[in-house]
Amino acid sequence: MGKKKVLSEGAISEMVYPSQGEVLGVVTKLLGFDRIMVKCQDGAERLCRIRGKMKRRVWIRESDIVIVSPWDFQTDTRGDVTWRYTHAQAENLRRKGLLNI
Repeated sequence: MGKKKVLSEGAISEMVYPSQGEVLGVVTKLLGFDRIMVKCQDGAERLCRIRGKMKRRVWIRESDIVIVSPWDFQTDTRGDVTWRYTHAQAENLRRKGLLNI
């Protein structure tokens, strides 16, 4: 299994929306060792972990839009990153009114 090759971000047409219990957020700080700080739409700032499936396949930078799945315990402080949007997909979310950060 290798990296998925994408020629441009416009070529990605798959749109994933947050499901029940997930929130959108903006990456504010990269902390290293698969951990990042995310400012979420519900007003909480969470220490999030990049899940193992995404760790080496998707590169996350500051100011990227991500989907965060809060943990069952420590819901206001911790969570897992489940998806990263491209810039074109993030603009599409803003136009639809789903992203207001």
